[in-house]
Amino acid sequence: MTRVVTGLLAALIAGGLLLSACGTESLASAMSGWVSQSQFHQNLPTLTKDVRHSATALENSKSSAHVLHLVCGVLVTDTEAANASLPTPDAQSTRLLSRAYTDIGAGANICYGAGSSTSRRNSALARLRKGLNELTEGVQRVDVAQGTN
Repeated sequence: MTRVVTGLLAALIAGGLLLSACGTESLASAMSGWVSQSQFHQNLPTLTKDVRHSATALENSKSSAHVLHLVCGVLVTDTEAANASLPTPDAQSTRLLSRAYTDIGAGANICYGAGSSTSRRNSALARLRKGLNELTEGVQRVDVAQGTN
């Protein structure tokens, strides 16, 4: 009976050690995998360029509703694609990027229907600027979590 208990105890300890060794991955390693898989840094310039392009169209009172539909529609699509890559392995990065994508997406949606309305254009611009600032903060956190900053 003692041998059975000792053997069972040894098996449990060995199994526990094996399981704990298999499940350890550093945050930096997990974030590097996420950054690579999501193509985060490759897609970031396109998203920020589209935010700026939409903002420029909103600031130009001569931009037609058609132009706003085009540039802001592209931004909606880009923002949805970026948001689809969440969550990250880091809760703080996920929270910051989610806020950024939410504000950029809201700004893009307001922009899409802004037409010639100055108040709607200003509202869209405010959300896009807020989202871009949040995106900057999110990118910094991703870099810190990845160990590259």
